[in-house]
Amino acid sequence: MEIRVNDEKVTFTQESVNVLELLEFQEVDMPDMVSVSINGDVLKRETFETTLIKEGDAVEFVYFMGGGCPGRSPLSAVFG
Repeated sequence: MEIRVNDEKVTFTQESVNVLELLEFQEVDMPDMVSVSINGDVLKRETFETTLIKEGDAVEFVYFMGGGCPGRSPLSAVFG
């Protein structure tokens, strides 16, 4: 089976894998901090174990990062 993960080709010998197996196979750091979409549809975390990835699927891992400018509130850009 061939799929695309973050726009890179990944090949499996199995016909399908679930999302948790893919996260493990890809050695994703902090998988609890990753959102996953398949073919543009964002998955709910509670479906990772039951959602199967199939031949030709396009999977995206999205990491949410916190941050900002030290010493400045994000509201300072709006309110000065």
